[in-house]
Amino acid sequence: MKYMIASDIHGSAYYCGLLLDEYRKSGASRLILLGDILYHGPRNDLPRDYDPKAVISMLNGIKDQIYSVRGNCDTEVDQMVLEFPVLADYGLLVVNGLTIYLTHGHIYHKDHLPPVQKGDILLHGHTHILTAEREGDITILNPGSVSIPKGGNPPTYGILEEQVFRILDFEGNVQKEIDLGE
Repeated sequence: MKYMIASDIHGSAYYCGLLLDEYRKSGASRLILLGDILYHGPRNDLPRDYDPKAVISMLNGIKDQIYSVRGNCDTEVDQMVLEFPVLADYGLLVVNGLTIYLTHGHIYHKDHLPPVQKGDILLHGHTHILTAEREGDITILNPGSVSIPKGGNPPTYGILEEQVFRILDFEGNVQKEIDLGE
């Protein structure tokens, strides 16, 4: 099964549109959103084409294809307008024998781990910095930010296919890649 993973859309209709175009082209069966969907947050500048109502419409159109967790900018008001669950603090995904802990990253991250075991994968957003690395006995993944990247990175998203995780920009360039089965 193929998954597209994205984080930190922050209400950008422009980047949400690009993301959904790539999602359709990718052949992924699910879109996993790692939080901060509609609101830009008080520490961020407004992203390009900030239009949360347009983002709501775009994402609700594929509501049956989305798994999502809550970001620090997501609230009950967001859940009232989004037609898929967005308020879970975490999710678990088991793919090809790999256990993946999904969370936004504002609570659990590499310096404050959730209850993971040797060989597990922590997949989060929040920092807006793309990551694909092994930290001791676990793997830390972050697809970066769709709309407000940091650390000099371009806007990015992730693709998980079989046991390979790739982080791509919207021009199709692979920014990072890791084989999770090794």
